[in-house]
Amino acid sequence: MAATLGEVVGETVGYRMRLDTRVSARTRIEVITEGVLTRMLQQDPALEGVAAVLLDEFHERSLQADIGLALTLDARRQLETSLRVVVMSATLDGAALAARLGEHPERPAPIVTAPGRVWPVETIFVGTGLPALPDPREPVEPALVRLIRRALREHSGDLLVFLPGLREIRRVESMLAQNPSGESLRVVPLHGEFAAEQQDAALQPATDGMRRIVLATNVAETSVTIPGIRVVVDSGLVRRARFDPATGMSGLETQRISRASAEQRQGRAGRVEAGVCYRAWSAGAHRSLAAFSTPEILDADLAPLALELARWGVADATTLPWLDAPPAATLASAGDLLQRLGAVDERRQITAHGRDMAALPAHPRLAHMLLRARDLGAAKLGAELAALLSERDLWRPAAAGEGAGARMARDADLLHRLDLLRGSGQ
Repeated sequence: MAATLGEVVGETVGYRMRLDTRVSARTRIEVITEGVLTRMLQQDPALEGVAAVLLDEFHERSLQADIGLALTLDARRQLETSLRVVVMSATLDGAALAARLGEHPERPAPIVTAPGRVWPVETIFVGTGLPALPDPREPVEPALVRLIRRALREHSGDLLVFLPGLREIRRVESMLAQNPSGESLRVVPLHGEFAAEQQDAALQPATDGMRRIVLATNVAETSVTIPGIRVVVDSGLVRRARFDPATGMSGLETQRISRASAEQRQGRAGRVEAGVCYRAWSAGAHRSLAAFSTPEILDADLAPLALELARWGVADATTLPWLDAPPAATLASAGDLLQRLGAVDERRQITAHGRDMAALPAHPRLAHMLLRARDLGAAKLGAELAALLSERDLWRPAAAGEGAGARMARDADLLHRLDLLRGSGQ
């Protein structure tokens, strides 16, 4: 956006995220994360000086996006501000959202359709050699590599391959390194874990005439545009966090995508010219996919949401204008956790300790640990543990030697990870 205006970021257009901000007195448009939006609302519910809030790619239905929208609508209703709210997506259930955004049940918000110039994309459903639908429990890489090689033979241009996670990206990358055709290919992995320089490299068009194969996760579904792509190969799988109330922990689960996600992925092939999308499932199986992705609020850990609601001063979550209300049982369990941590009292009202926890950009459990570690004179150790527990595991073959891979897969000792973090692990 800044480049379009012939400016640098931080002038007319700036951004805010958890660990980085580039804005100035001249900034008129701020691109922010949904988490930052929630924090801005908690500090200033009226959002003084803000004319409009635009929530893009809302079909992804992240927990933070739902929280941000609910608090924005509640603040607008309670304070009677003139704040405009715009929710955008190419594959949105517009009618349900318009009804929620409207100021009266009988007067839904207007739906504005803005068709852009999109090149036609041919869809090829692959029914032979692959199951009718990808099985999340089975390795998908060998079949996907065969499909990638078929796409290379049948069509020209760069390829974008959607895979569920980094593990599958690495395996496919290794398999493609064996290139029997001898064609000049460049395999470029793209994952949210990579450094900004690596991600930027995947977004740059090839200049040496080599065909690119970009191996990506959902980060490429809507968040970025990759130039030169005219062929998409879709595994039909996505990896999402799922909360287990029995253990109180979240884990990653490989799932089938929705039809809306499939449409988003297909559209990546028609950005610059006519393209083609290979889907690793049959046309009949496509109809059995869910229409839209399950909103994260329905199966996520709601402890962060419960803390935000307590900070907002809401005792009854049903009073907020949710698109999908949080499950009552899961939210009640989250409230019990906050009470045990001392973040809320028996009436679910936030305490001083809870406000200190909410000020930290961490899960309530980790925020509580950080504050207790500070009180015990162990702030550095608490910060190290919080970093280890909130980021990807450091204890991997790449970090401590390939020969120890099997042992590392079973090792849950935080001391080993602390050694690696401090630079002394082997």
